[in-house]
Amino acid sequence: MTEPAEIVVLSGKGGTGKTSVAAAFADLSADAVFCDADVDAANLSLVLSPEELERHPFIASTKAFVDPSKCVECGLCKELCRFDAARPGKIDELSCEGCGLCSRVCPPGAIEMKPVVSGQWFISSTEKGPLVHARLEPGEGNSGRLVALVRQKAREIAKNEARRLIITDGPPGIGCPVIASLSSAKAAVLVAEPSLTAIHDLNRVLSVCEQFGVPAYCVINKYDIHEDNSKQIEDLSGERFRVIGRIPFDEEVPRSMALGIPVTSRGGRAAESIKAIWDEVLGSVAGLPDTS
Repeated sequence: MTEPAEIVVLSGKGGTGKTSVAAAFADLSADAVFCDADVDAANLSLVLSPEELERHPFIASTKAFVDPSKCVECGLCKELCRFDAARPGKIDELSCEGCGLCSRVCPPGAIEMKPVVSGQWFISSTEKGPLVHARLEPGEGNSGRLVALVRQKAREIAKNEARRLIITDGPPGIGCPVIASLSSAKAAVLVAEPSLTAIHDLNRVLSVCEQFGVPAYCVINKYDIHEDNSKQIEDLSGERFRVIGRIPFDEEVPRSMALGIPVTSRGGRAAESIKAIWDEVLGSVAGLPDTS
């Protein structure tokens, strides 16, 4: 069975239009599985109007729970807890980091470490194909593990349904979730805007792509709001990455966002540019024929 090609859409910083581009790719696709790996702020479902098919808990951490009937109020837990979460007979769940020290030192064994639900992950259907997405609860960690999980499920669906492509809306930045979204990816499409901060962060995410040996391609969003900075991005391209398209500023994009639909379903200057970029993604990046 042929392995599906996974294209991860990334950005060095938030707010560059990454999810808008990923949603447009999904709208233009004909044979893909979609994956929202931005589990800390998953937005792809807001644009693809999914119908939920499955919901599963994500359990990736433990927290301390105290049995007041066993507590002798010795205060040792309060004295040793570095996160100021433990009190005699009580644990502050929001402050507890799950290190387990209090449970190990409690003389009467009144404190127990228990697994907690850190979030939810979902399998949904959309008009264009299956969507795997997730929601991490506020303040919960292990987002890298949740990213790996949703990508794994998306790959399983793609194999089972013989779909040739996975389109992943990745997280912004360069942290653990980005690293988890890049492993075994076919290529990364980096969405950058022509601002100095975006150019700086583009270089940082490029370094992560290089470290994992993932070929990088760049899309300049709203290139015409500062053409000098757009040229600076193009001048950076070469062996490190290739610019495969430029998207003009278009008021149809925020209108589409307000309506909860991909911009390519409405048309306009940005939509036409994204369609050309999508052809480039299929051919040069994914190496697939266009059957849309």
